[in-house]
Amino acid sequence: MPLWYKTGPIKEHRAVLTAAGLFDTSHMSELVVEGPDAYELLQNTLTKDLRKALPKGAPLEPGRATYGFFLKENGHVLDDAIVMMQSRDTYLVVVNAGMGAPVKEHLLSYGSDLDVAINDLTGKCCKIDLQGPKALTLLKRVLQPTPKLEKSIPYFGFVGHFDHLQEGVLTKDGYGVLVSRTGYTGEFGFELFIRPDGCLPLWTALLEAGEEDGLIPCGLGARDSLRAGARLPLSHQDIGEWPAIGHPWEFALCKTADGFSKSFVGVAALTEAAGKEFTYTFLGENGRKVEAGSDVLLNDKVIGTVLTCATDMGIGAVEEKVISMVSPDAPEGFTPKGLSCGFVKVHQPLEDGSTIVLRDKRREMPVRIVQDVRPARTARMLWPSA
Repeated sequence: MPLWYKTGPIKEHRAVLTAAGLFDTSHMSELVVEGPDAYELLQNTLTKDLRKALPKGAPLEPGRATYGFFLKENGHVLDDAIVMMQSRDTYLVVVNAGMGAPVKEHLLSYGSDLDVAINDLTGKCCKIDLQGPKALTLLKRVLQPTPKLEKSIPYFGFVGHFDHLQEGVLTKDGYGVLVSRTGYTGEFGFELFIRPDGCLPLWTALLEAGEEDGLIPCGLGARDSLRAGARLPLSHQDIGEWPAIGHPWEFALCKTADGFSKSFVGVAALTEAAGKEFTYTFLGENGRKVEAGSDVLLNDKVIGTVLTCATDMGIGAVEEKVISMVSPDAPEGFTPKGLSCGFVKVHQPLEDGSTIVLRDKRREMPVRIVQDVRPARTARMLWPSA
């Protein structure tokens, strides 16, 4: 996956907002966790409570996925993961590039007395992300007709299987596909899991099917700017070797008013670390950026460091209001110049709306602490055919 293709990262970023973008994310790692004790192992090691993982506190069920962290005993993040329940005894666990083996070893160390097997799918599974408002229309053009795509797939739901053809979601070439309504852009779309020999045919078919509708391949640059604008963390950068608490992603924890709803690896360390460090989202006044690791200042005093700083090229300010190029209230002909955004980790609490300064060797840049960045995101939108 390059940083960008010939179209450039700005056009790639905006294509995902207005039409669709295609990402080759086969660098990600996948594990199959299966066996009579698979549920128990994941419940003991994942920060999300599988008994309450779905909206309104419903339990995880077959065909649904959830997001959480695998922590070390000290509360630091080994990796974040999407866990897909295929059955009570079988789960597809998606982790970051190069993390298949470490996460497998971690899980096995806590499952040595359990009846569970873990299969690392490195080299056996590829992944393509199709993201943007036209994703469903384009996807249907390259798949064989299937009732499973005529029905609504909920956010963090999935259908099919990348290796078992009897599961019933097939490309026109006959390859099985697992179609997951997830992604890393904040926009409506899918992650498509397929065998390696079917990856290039699917990639090519999608580009051909979407050429007239504005679909373009997208690189790491657009992936980073889109996820920052959607307030999504990058593992080992925004979450990593520090206690995973006091951040915008506490929905990945099973926090309650009294602590946590279950015990899991690292929970004692999180309880001990609460209230000592804080991670916040910031928004800049323009598209200028600083480097990750830069100082964060409040009243000329260094209080922390910059974790991520990117420019969301789909947004701009109109009379001090942040508007996306696809916002319903965007002025006619609105072409945003982009606003910088990202995350800072600091040693004291900050109020929403407060101003801090980011400083690197080139510049000092005032930014605001905010609760959200890019408006009008579509990841949770209703099924387009509904």
